[in-house]
Amino acid sequence: MLVVERRKKIVDLVNDRKSVRVSELSEIFSITKETIRRDLEKLEEQGKLIRSHGGAVSIREVDDQEISYQEREVTNVEEKKQIALTAVKQINPGDKVILDASSTAWYVAKEIPDFEITVLTNSIKVATELSNKKNIVVISTGGILRPESLSYIGPLAESSLDLYHVDKAFISCKGFHFERGMSESSEQQARVKEKMVNNADKVFIMIDHSKFGIQAFSRFGSIEKVDCIITDDKIDSQIEQTIKSGPFKFIIASN
Repeated sequence: MLVVERRKKIVDLVNDRKSVRVSELSEIFSITKETIRRDLEKLEEQGKLIRSHGGAVSIREVDDQEISYQEREVTNVEEKKQIALTAVKQINPGDKVILDASSTAWYVAKEIPDFEITVLTNSIKVATELSNKKNIVVISTGGILRPESLSYIGPLAESSLDLYHVDKAFISCKGFHFERGMSESSEQQARVKEKMVNNADKVFIMIDHSKFGIQAFSRFGSIEKVDCIITDDKIDSQIEQTIKSGPFKFIIASN
């Protein structure tokens, strides 16, 4: 296969899958990882993709478009459920916690026992799920409803978060990059999550393996603000070692 043809196929794969790892491309094209890295470097120079830690992400991902809640709800479902089950173990009676509007946070809400805690959220799905649990106090931020994510955003959502201080925040994100921090597709979602991070004693990031090395459109915090990462057992070994060398706790959720 000619170099030009291979690079075109790489771009097509990245756009189709949204992100892809060097190891995957190496296997697909039966060439060394070093050659793939050179291809990605050249393609990034041409503005056809963005290199990430261990792979590449589609250039189409760095916009202000949110994936619909319905689509997120069926993406990496088993991984998110396992991450949620592990996150619930970090919540104790009497805690005051934040849950964001991610599908993983909804799974957390489903699994939380009906004990006395307070949950602050900008998610309609999370608030509705918790409404059947009589011992849990639910506080909704209010704000502008974003139909794609069934979440509240905007000035009211942001200012209402400033009224509270919580023990723990459980947050997901579109991208977790070791140099560029945490990020979201939507600037407004990023602003809300920045408030959540700043108003919690401990920050738990709940992300599956596909989010590492990704930089989405809007940055909302550096990784130094993270106390614990909860991820699935499909994480790349190199990324796992990088995380373990960091300043935060690291938990792998598994079946």
